[in-house]
Amino acid sequence: MHEAAPFFAMSETVQMERWLRAAKSGEPVWLADVREACRDTEGARPVVAQLTCPDGAVRDFPFSVPPWTTREGRGLAAEYIRACVFNILSVHSGRKLAIFSDRRDGDLNGLLDELPAVFQLDKASRTGYGKVINIADRLCRSMGLESFTLSLLDIGGYTPAPPAARRPATLEAKLRRAADRAGQGLLGGVDVGGTDVKLVLVRHGRLLAVRVLDWDPASGTRAEDTLDPLLAFIGAAIAEAAPGEKLDGLGVSYPDVVIRDRIVGGETPKTQGMRRRPDYEAEFAKITALRDRLAVFCKPAAPIRITNDGHMAAFTAAMELSCAGRGGELVGGIVANALGTDLGTGWLEPDGTVPDAPMELYDLLLDLGSWPDRVPEPEDLRSVRNENSGLPDFRRYVGQAAAFRLAWRAAPELVQNYTAQGWAHAGVWVPPEMRKKCLEYLMFSAREGKGAAWDIFGHIGRNLGQVYREMEWLLTPGTPTRFLFGRFVMEPACFAQLRAGCAQTAPWIRLEVADENMAHSPLMAALAAWPGVTVAQYGQAVGAVYFCQMDDTARS
Repeated sequence: MHEAAPFFAMSETVQMERWLRAAKSGEPVWLADVREACRDTEGARPVVAQLTCPDGAVRDFPFSVPPWTTREGRGLAAEYIRACVFNILSVHSGRKLAIFSDRRDGDLNGLLDELPAVFQLDKASRTGYGKVINIADRLCRSMGLESFTLSLLDIGGYTPAPPAARRPATLEAKLRRAADRAGQGLLGGVDVGGTDVKLVLVRHGRLLAVRVLDWDPASGTRAEDTLDPLLAFIGAAIAEAAPGEKLDGLGVSYPDVVIRDRIVGGETPKTQGMRRRPDYEAEFAKITALRDRLAVFCKPAAPIRITNDGHMAAFTAAMELSCAGRGGELVGGIVANALGTDLGTGWLEPDGTVPDAPMELYDLLLDLGSWPDRVPEPEDLRSVRNENSGLPDFRRYVGQAAAFRLAWRAAPELVQNYTAQGWAHAGVWVPPEMRKKCLEYLMFSAREGKGAAWDIFGHIGRNLGQVYREMEWLLTPGTPTRFLFGRFVMEPACFAQLRAGCAQTAPWIRLEVADENMAHSPLMAALAAWPGVTVAQYGQAVGAVYFCQMDDTARS
């Protein structure tokens, strides 16, 4: 796999002191490094987090907690525990989480006993760490389950979870059937993003229309501010390209937690404006029911399938591999990322199942250090804290926000024409209307060989590797390949730097770009030939067309 840093061989006291020095000086202290060091450290305390998933499956996540001798060391150990728990729930959510430890260990359990308050289990509306509990409760409610629970138990009563059953490798056969079905009728595919919405319409296997809508859902304060522009956009596109007709199927890629075609997350930046409302749960329930609103565009009984944008990226990559005759690469399932405004992550299992899990890897807490960069307000582009949660999560290490932050740190002149200063809540920020232009300029500068811009994408690649290290603990995917979609991979120079950077921190990972070279299905080949668009931009909208034609086992 990968080698640990040299200081991991030192005594436990020296390890903690070095982590603290790194954090204070502004260097990252990666969660995976701490977990790997503690695995072999004398004096580290073993803990097992046992999760009951939404579908009833049980999974174990063992880790050990580093010893400490100072108040600062205790604080870092506490943040390490919280990050492990937060990451488990960000990816899997669940019905309940049982944390097993030696309950005679007063120091360790002093930290564990803080978890219910830190995750705000006794509150109805939560912030910070508690956002994953909000999602878990909404997910459980949507499935008719009791609210999420957290238990602290003695490790003497721990029983290992049974091994997960192997799924049959039937994905390729299901993809072929979906591709055949997509050649019949009038179908639509929609890719909802953070700054735009892309749509394609298909009639009898031929591309009929390609459309885009610029929008800023985070600024809305009502569900209608999100839904009305989206629905109007879809309706206008159908009315123009196929007047008077109804769709025979509609697929939607949506940037939130989606379980069984229902949007159940509600903690993304897209709903940030709405979350200020006292009746937020009622407002968000309108977005949860988006599928019902979409039915007006479709014939009775037409399939309407919605899934998370990350899962759609994985599905789209799988379809193109199948049509390229590379179905053998799908035996272990497929993992893909949509890298743009944020980091969408998707995973299809070997039988084509989309897991009933959030898979919100862009929310992961991976850096326990970089303390000076936590001082600026979250709205400040220099901060590693996300304005959505206040936590130093991974949105500020990969994606658009990371590019702006790293550019300002390395060479402010790269972004100064796109920023504003002196705002009441932040020192420097990129206004929403300037974000796309700013990112495009950074990508152009990297292509032109400007050293600082070039280094930004290598840095993001190294950070991306940290995500994949955490995936090894959280998911153990059966494939080392990751397919990248989105604005970041449109420029070959930027993708080359992403790949090189990722190889430094996760050398076992193989990155592949989802661009025109992956246009193998009939619809994707037609998209590649469509003037003024690229596969990297609109590929997931095409993927959504195929997704709505998949067998029920691939539904989210």
